This record gives sequence, structure tokens and C-alpha cells, in this order.
Amino acid sequence: MEEKRINLALQGGGAHGAFAWGVLDRLLDERWLRIDGISGTSAGALNGAALKAGLAIGGIPGRLAARDNLDHIWAEVGRVSDNRMVRWMHSLMPVPRGLDRLTELFSPFAWMDGLTRIFSPYDYGPLYSNPLDPILRALPHPRFAASRGPRFFVTATNVRTGRVRIFANDEITCEALLASACLPTLFRAVETDDPATGKREAYWDGGYSGNPALFPLFDQDLPRDIVIVNINPMMRSEVPKTPADIQDRMNEISFNSSLLRELRAINFVKRLYAEDRLQGRPMKNVLVHMILDDTLMNSLTARTKLMPDPGLLSRMKAAGQAAAEQFLTDHADALNDHDTVDLPSMFS
Repeated sequence: MEEKRINLALQGGGAHGAFAWGVLDRLLDERWLRIDGISGTSAGALNGAALKAGLAIGGIPGRLAARDNLDHIWAEVGRVSDNRMVRWMHSLMPVPRGLDRLTELFSPFAWMDGLTRIFSPYDYGPLYSNPLDPILRALPHPRFAASRGPRFFVTATNVRTGRVRIFANDEITCEALLASACLPTLFRAVETDDPATGKREAYWDGGYSGNPALFPLFDQDLPRDIVIVNINPMMRSEVPKTPADIQDRMNEISFNSSLLRELRAINFVKRLYAEDRLQGRPMKNVLVHMILDDTLMNSLTARTKLMPDPGLLSRMKAAGQAAAEQFLTDHADALNDHDTVDLPSMFS
């Protein structure tokens, strides 16, 4: 197949980000597919950094390096997760479905959720550490700020202003990636100097302001195609009724809201193009695609996002590989030609 150029937009979603690991692993098989831009948030920023640093090497060695990086991140995330006791308890005491709500009340996630309402990460004193920091610093191929390879954008949220902050080029450091993945109930805000403001700014998870941010990919030098790897379900057919399910859906809606705003704006521009009202204006008619598995994501909860069991990570990777395979089978010919997401129906 002739070469096709795309941008990737990688959502965040904690341990569910291993789905994008599988997607990227499968896309790296296709030498005709050239990734020119990457925008990532939270777990999507970690996946994006692994991909960018590998592809910066170039050629087949670069694709192999990207795989090494992705495998390293998720193997280490699974290794440091403290879920062995959880798996042991479930193996000894399988729980009937009717008692799910009871186990939710006494699950480690429920304890953690309760503790985060009483204690903050700042209460740990000298014992505090961010477990993602050593994982990133031990990346086999660490040059995620290299000038070669795809352009890379990392989204974080400025705590002081609440505005989106896009890190790019040599601004992308380990601190920027940690900022993008900083859930404030679990991690201390990540502080870095902002040359634009001249201040030392604190940042939280980018999902609050852009999950992921699409607008950096609108640059005229980048391809029209944006392939969004969705982690958070857009749709749920049932109304949540349990406390845990209500919190889960609130989380999903919150972390999808910025993406939906940008997709609505893209849809508006497309309507202007269709009406021939943008002649002479430097606006791109962006082509939107999505790789997702809403059936799988609807079967999971926000609790599994924070409990990266190696078995779950493996399942998520396999699902991502399968979803990417299906996308390529169904839509490879559409890339660089037309949308595969029906935005008008999404916003009708």
C-alpha cells in the first residue's frame, strides 16, 4: 500500500491506557503508515512518549524501539501495582454477581477512595514518591524530546488558572509527562517553570482540560487525518444507579467533555467547508477516525483504572491489538481520503 500519513490522539485513562499499548503495537506493523503527529494526555502521554522516542530513531529499528519502550512502561506499571492481595482474595472468595455492591464497599479501591477524601498526597511527608518517575527515567530509548520523528504534544492542566497547557519540543521532560498524568488525589502537583508566564507553575492531569487536546494537530504542516484512540466510553446504554456506577459515569463524562467540544468545533468547520464558506481561509478540513472498543470499556469501571493488574493490562493490550486490526481492515483505504467517524450524527 502507498504511504499514508496520520496523527494520533491518545486519551488518558489510567490502567485502561494499556488498550492504546495494543493499538500502537499493531499499528507499528504497518510500514506504509507514517505517524507525523502525536497528542497525548495522562496514560496517553506516556504511550506517546514511548512511541515518539522510538520512532525518532527512524526506520524499522525505530519501530522496534517504540515497541521496547511501550513494553517497558506497561511491564513496570504491572510490576509495581500492589494488587497481589486483591487477586488472592478473589481467588479464595469468588463473589456472586448479586453481591457486587457489597464487595464494592469493602474493596481496596473503596478504602483508597475514602482515604483520598481525608488525606492528601502532601500528608506523606518525606515518604512521598511518584511511582511513574523511575519508570520513565529507565525508558530503554528515552529521547522523547528529540527533534526527529513525529511531532509530540503533551497536555496538562494548570492548577492556578485551570487552563490547558501544551508541552512540545524540548519542553517535554519527565516532569511534563508526570504533570500530564498527575491525578491530584494520588500525586502531588508537578511544578515546572513556564517561560510564557515567567512563573513556576503547578500542573495536574491533562484530562481535566484536554483528553487529548486535538488543536495542536491542526497545524498546516501536519496531515489532515487524526486517529483518536478512545479509552473512556462515549456512550453507556443504562442509567447508573449505584454510588460507584454514578461516580464512574461522572468521571467518564468529565474526561470526555473537552474532546467532545473539539469534535463539535471540527464538525462546525466541516459544515462551513460543505457550504463553500471558507475560501481563502487557512483552516484545515480535518479527517476524524477512532479506534475504540466501547463494549470492553463498558464492562470496566473507574476502579480498574487505578488497579493495573498484570492480567488486566494483558487483556487490554490484546483488545487494543484486535481493535486496531479491525480498524485497518475496515478503514485503511479511507485514510487520507475521508472521515470514518460520522460527526453530524454524533451531534444531531
